[in-house]
Amino acid sequence: MNYLNRILSLGFTLLCTIANSQTQETLKYSTSNKGKLFISWGGNRGAYSKSDIRFKGDDYDFTISDATAKDKPKGWHIDYINPTRMTIPQTNAKLGYFISDHYTVSIGLDHMKYVMNRDRNRNVNGYINLPDNEPGSNYNGEFDDENVFISSDLLKFEHTDGLNFIYTEIARYDDISSLFHINNTDKFQVNITEGIGGGLLFPRTNTTLLQKDRYDEFHVSGYGLSANIGLNLTFFKHFFIQLNAKGGYIDMNNIRTTNDSADHAEQSFYFFQRVVSFGTIFKLKK
Repeated sequence: MNYLNRILSLGFTLLCTIANSQTQETLKYSTSNKGKLFISWGGNRGAYSKSDIRFKGDDYDFTISDATAKDKPKGWHIDYINPTRMTIPQTNAKLGYFISDHYTVSIGLDHMKYVMNRDRNRNVNGYINLPDNEPGSNYNGEFDDENVFISSDLLKFEHTDGLNFIYTEIARYDDISSLFHINNTDKFQVNITEGIGGGLLFPRTNTTLLQKDRYDEFHVSGYGLSANIGLNLTFFKHFFIQLNAKGGYIDMNNIRTTNDSADHAEQSFYFFQRVVSFGTIFKLKK
């Protein structure tokens, strides 16, 4: 009887081992995301809405209405992967973790560049009343929605090192490989992703205002909110390319403009980015 029990027990164990082995073979690495960590690096092109920019100091307070701006692209360049120069182009970095099969939490940095268009006419409201011994005093006057030529001597205003958006984000990922009749998602997988985020603006603003000394240091200047949708293409389980369309709102109410801490600027605007990122994904625990 003991021998019969041992044989039955051995047979049952063998069947469980075979079944478990078959289950493991069937369950692909890409089937479950929970516990996976990912990191990505890429580049962006940016666009910005019109913005009213207010400049305030002890001897002036004026607003330039409907200022326009552009980004400062570098194109396909070695600087994107050169460790000593990779912060110079417009770049995007992200580190994230799958808290479930579909949802991630992440932290990221969008290094955008914002260059106000100058040497053109804009409507201005406010006043400039600098002491006569200051070089910028030749711009003194009262402005009541006056059309003023914004020359480079009057103002240079750029967030070019850069318009740094440091944020946290929650996103959802969904595997849509079956729509393309892809069976082995461990070799190639197609995901769609959507996310929302928020964080701080930490720009290094390159500004020359009324011929005053330039202030060009990193400074917390405001906050931003964002939303994005993207297409994630994962290859051989661990490598991916992601294409994102990302938009949001930025409110900067404390932009340093000169070496005098009393001088600052305020602006708010909407932004839009097209982002291409490359990354890797892996499980922290097996």
